[in-house]
Amino acid sequence: MTTLQTEELERIPTSVTNPRRMGVGAWLAVALALLTVAYVIYSGIAARAAAADMLVRVTDESATPVVNVVHPVAAAAAQEIVLPGNTQPFIDSPIYARTSGYVKRWNFDIGARVKKGDLLAEIETPEIDQQLQQARANLETAQANQQLAQTTADRWQFLLKSNSVSKQETDQAVSNLAAQKATVDSRQADVNRLEQLQSFEKVTAPFDGVLTARNTDVGALIDAGAAAQSKELFHLASIDKLRVFVAIPEVYSSAAQAGATASLTLDEFPGRVFHGTLVRNSNSIDAASRTLMVEVDVDNPNGQLLPGAYVSVHIRLPGKIRSVTVPANTMLFRREGLRVGVVRDGRVELTPVTIGRDYGSTVEIVSGLRPNDSIVVDPPDSLISGTQVRLSSLGSSAGVPGREGVVR
Repeated sequence: MTTLQTEELERIPTSVTNPRRMGVGAWLAVALALLTVAYVIYSGIAARAAAADMLVRVTDESATPVVNVVHPVAAAAAQEIVLPGNTQPFIDSPIYARTSGYVKRWNFDIGARVKKGDLLAEIETPEIDQQLQQARANLETAQANQQLAQTTADRWQFLLKSNSVSKQETDQAVSNLAAQKATVDSRQADVNRLEQLQSFEKVTAPFDGVLTARNTDVGALIDAGAAAQSKELFHLASIDKLRVFVAIPEVYSSAAQAGATASLTLDEFPGRVFHGTLVRNSNSIDAASRTLMVEVDVDNPNGQLLPGAYVSVHIRLPGKIRSVTVPANTMLFRREGLRVGVVRDGRVELTPVTIGRDYGSTVEIVSGLRPNDSIVVDPPDSLISGTQVRLSSLGSSAGVPGREGVVR
């Protein structure tokens, strides 16, 4: 019995202890006192129960983590990706000499525009010239021997008709004619080979273009032997049309359609846009970079664009690609892949996502999220799917965290 209950019993009149002395009023007083004591006892028990319930509720609330959330920001309907690239000549070829000798003269220097067949340089080949003269002399000797063999064979065949000569001698004369014909063909082939080498004394342009390099000068020794590394004389580039090779991320590979248009911008031409066409792609994703190589061709009739220039290539994405952006501090890097925490019905679900472009403080998500999803900001590494959470009252709903969820 508590102290309070003892004090209440002491207040009961002494006459109550003797029922024979009590009247109706006394019995009422006793009943009232007992009711008071019972109320006091009940109130104490109820207060303890309420305090215990409150303690349980506060403990449960304290155990439930409070999170800040943001909503993804939907990207605009018309989207494009901007990728780096370098311009390259449509045809790019080094010019070598095919014959050995000394450079006699050259006619064009770097930056010169040449046409197909223009004489770029001339090489002196005294050894080839002498060999050609000797080969022509050998050919004349062989032709003379062939004529003599032809006359002998005709004569022996005529005499054979009258049996003036033997069949064996006639066959020998005919065979000698065939051998002399083969010798003439061999000498003629040697002359043709040397004439071809002599024609290589004149180095000509194989196509229309611009000389981007000249690596020789008058008097330079040219060694075109098979055992030696040939020296490049000129470098010729066709720049009327340029190629730009661009590596498109795998998630945007559907934009690499042949015939699609692309825009090019350069720092040296502020405010200007050059238009190109996507002509082909590699049809293969590079396993190292997870990109698709595509070729964009750009007409360059005035030569304003130079080979090797750095350009930004703008490629429009097809309408079916829709992306959203979220703060970078919503990402969770797990062994099974990239995840974000999405709050649904008071519980967190770790949702796999696919990243597009990285903007630094924000990243583009091309699949896995909807604009109305609530994304946990700064999720702890220990967060698992099914965790019950409470939303902070200071959280944001416009894609930018509130005060308690500032991107760090």
